Amino acid sequence: MTNIFSLKAEELVSKIKDSQLTSVELCERYIERVEKFEKDVKAWAHFDKKLLLEKAAEADEYRRSGKPTGPLHGIPVAVKDIVGTVDMPTECGTVIRKGKSYSQNAEIIDLLLAAGAIVMGKTATAELAYLGPPKTTNPHDHSRTPGGSSSGSAAAVASFMAPLSIGSQTGGSVIRPASYCGVVGYKPTYGLISRNGVLKTSEKLDHIGLFGKTVEDVALLAKVLIKKDKFDTATVYYSADGILEETKKGPLFEPKFIFYKTDSWKKIDKKSRESFDYFIKTFKKNIEVFDTPSYFKDIDKYHRVIHETDLANNFQVYYKKSKNKLSKQMQSAIARGMKYSAKEYLDAVDFMKRSYESYKEVFEDYHGVLSPCSTGVADKGLKDTGSADFNRVWSYMHTPAISLPLLQGENNLPLGVQLVGDKYDDLRFLSTARWLEQKSKEFNE
Repeated sequence: MTNIFSLKAEELVSKIKDSQLTSVELCERYIERVEKFEKDVKAWAHFDKKLLLEKAAEADEYRRSGKPTGPLHGIPVAVKDIVGTVDMPTECGTVIRKGKSYSQNAEIIDLLLAAGAIVMGKTATAELAYLGPPKTTNPHDHSRTPGGSSSGSAAAVASFMAPLSIGSQTGGSVIRPASYCGVVGYKPTYGLISRNGVLKTSEKLDHIGLFGKTVEDVALLAKVLIKKDKFDTATVYYSADGILEETKKGPLFEPKFIFYKTDSWKKIDKKSRESFDYFIKTFKKNIEVFDTPSYFKDIDKYHRVIHETDLANNFQVYYKKSKNKLSKQMQSAIARGMKYSAKEYLDAVDFMKRSYESYKEVFEDYHGVLSPCSTGVADKGLKDTGSADFNRVWSYMHTPAISLPLLQGENNLPLGVQLVGDKYDDLRFLSTARWLEQKSKEFNE
């Protein structure tokens, strides 16, 4: 039998469509992985193998009927446990919501189902998608964090318990866990994917994120999920029908990049710095190293103002009624958020626009910005999910970002390279990311 875990998502779809593989057979293989590795990885908040096999059987029956199938027909997709579902609990990483479900599916769940995908379960998340870590461990070393808050979504793909997964990012919750776990994590431009029916932490900062083994995997998932939604006013009309094909084509010209080490470079461990220096040297004809733009230093402050103010507004009910059930970190963030003035908040929103106007000038001469995803490999211990120092700026400016598992740090642990693009240029951005992915493989062969 073909090793399904070596296949890209599109290849799995093709095998199911051509009757070389059934959805039941595919899901059975992933169930075997869950039964073998979940006790150590703890990636799942909710997983019901009986329900999964029932859905897989329905997908197979539908295909055999001869009806047209969608671009993800029969493919299981893991979903972060902040995404509303009617047939599974949505607990959002807090005991406050233990056993509770949403009354209707999130928009992205309905889009998955329309594409023929199977929602295979809910993945573990940090408390209310903030900082309080779940029990999830890093598949490469169970003594280390998988990153967060999309901890389970990254770990499930990394341990081959799911071919694709969905997470979210407000600070660094897609890019960092992807780097730590050694998978591709893609945060599209703000407003491309609906957040309707997803736990709201910050209207201005929340992004849906996608995980897969390759850039093509996340492009296929993006093709299904990028859509205007009238119930999420941040979404825009954006044609993504050809996003997978454009991704495969690659850029028209050999790309040029800026590499920002940023002020956090000194925080990176020695082995990881050496890996990045080697990467820069390998791509020396494509990369120019620049000093960090001066306005970057203010973004952390403004990001925090928006994030904590929005946390206070969105979770004040939990804070007032169930304060003792919240972590000390969450309590403190909400308390700080209550103290910011309207002027401080509006200044933070205004700076978001002004900083992007400065940033976008990069794309007059370059295809993208490169930087570390994190301060190194996954941190030892499970008490926190790592630093988002290299990620907040891109969430704040609403740009597309992707973590590519191209390097190794200490103990041969995965180390991601972060590529950042221009807003609403995601088609070209993903084609550039795939070029970088393929070239890195060539250099390492």
